[in-house]
Amino acid sequence: MGLQIDHISERQAANAFDSQSLIFDELYAKNSIIHYKRDRVRHHLLKYLQPGSSVLELNAGTGDDAIFLAQRGFHVHATDISAGMQEKLMGKVAFHQLAGSVSNELCSFTALSELVNKGPFDCIFSNFAGLNCTGNLDRVLGGFDRLLKPGGIIVLVILPGFCLWESIFLLKGKFKTATRRFFSSNGRKANIDGASFTCWYYSPGYLKRELKDKFKLLETEGLCCIVPPSYVEGFPEKYPRIYSFLCGAEERLKNSWPWKNVGDYYIISFKKK
Repeated sequence: MGLQIDHISERQAANAFDSQSLIFDELYAKNSIIHYKRDRVRHHLLKYLQPGSSVLELNAGTGDDAIFLAQRGFHVHATDISAGMQEKLMGKVAFHQLAGSVSNELCSFTALSELVNKGPFDCIFSNFAGLNCTGNLDRVLGGFDRLLKPGGIIVLVILPGFCLWESIFLLKGKFKTATRRFFSSNGRKANIDGASFTCWYYSPGYLKRELKDKFKLLETEGLCCIVPPSYVEGFPEKYPRIYSFLCGAEERLKNSWPWKNVGDYYIISFKKK
């Protein structure tokens, strides 16, 4: 039953992203905090990639990260369950003439055993909470070992079960936003462009427990733990000095407790033993 519910939720998420695929980049292009988040994730990822590494990207979306990596000499196999997102991705690959560096495959991360290109890869990468669309993350993580070379790297960006910024919204009376991660062990409904799907939340401790037998933890850092989340639109433009101060504070404290656990996301990386 769990896998059936998982498939339904993931299919709903794919439908939601399909509906946005044509306007996805335009929607977020002017959001300064989204650019901040991407820069942070990429900086973390590049620390652990060796020149010429092969990367299996899960939930590749419209391909911004795949293009970024390919332009820096990495080889990316970009996967997604959304056909619309894959179409946009390959359009960008053609535009940038990167067909030799980026391949793609329409595949769910819950069905990695069905991948045609099984690698093995130097790195598995998933950005911006794509893996939160499953209630069976343990099964997904369990398939990583066979897809990675010895010493291979995992870099994931995950939504935790508590976000400090969201709790602050209680003071503004925005109870739905402030409590949406509370009591979420059975998942909570999320919404994109009127299409709903289920989202689950996972702590860094959960991933460490699931991966500890075959992987060594490298690093955990909070993302938008002090800097406001990207849905607080216009904050950097309205309060540039405060925003600059918050960015500096997050840079200093991102790897420290409790900040690494209370962001809108966290970035976590492992190395195969």
